[in-house]
Amino acid sequence: MTAEMVAPAWMHSQISAEQYDSWSEEQCAGIEVVDGMVVVSPSASKRHHRLARLLANALDTAAGPDWNADTDFDVRLQDVPLTNRRPDVIVYQAETIDLTPTRPEHVLLVVEVVSPGSDTTDRIVKVDQYAKAGIPFYWRIEQAATGVPIVYTYVLDPATKAYREGEMFTGTVKATAPFPITVDLGIL
Repeated sequence: MTAEMVAPAWMHSQISAEQYDSWSEEQCAGIEVVDGMVVVSPSASKRHHRLARLLANALDTAAGPDWNADTDFDVRLQDVPLTNRRPDVIVYQAETIDLTPTRPEHVLLVVEVVSPGSDTTDRIVKVDQYAKAGIPFYWRIEQAATGVPIVYTYVLDPATKAYREGEMFTGTVKATAPFPITVDLGIL
């Protein structure tokens, strides 16, 4: 049996924003689109999901009424070729809650939780894409061997469209930007 016999046709050619927008929510779950090509994401661990949810809940509370924090939905980085990323946590303008797709100008912060198999993408590829899209803040959570997560924060330099390193936290995050927040991620 060949790959062509098993893999659906959309895995072999670029898709447009219009095609993607016609797909159901179920069809879009667990995938990202990079330069028009569908990339299937492996299922994340329970620890990964819990870290994302704990952080999203804390960010949602700390952000105030103008911002919402949530997990696992598309951010449309560009239309042609289509690039949709699905960050683990997104802080976005509350007034855009019903607006689809979510665009970079609606987003304040994206967070990626690094898992086996996502290291290069989360550490190099996505950070560059998010910066070029103009998202002001990027956080990366590493799941250390000790079990205590390490959070790396980045701030966009709008002149270079690149992130510069911010603060690093082990276990408990006590950040002042993009707004004051304290959350203990070491309680897993």
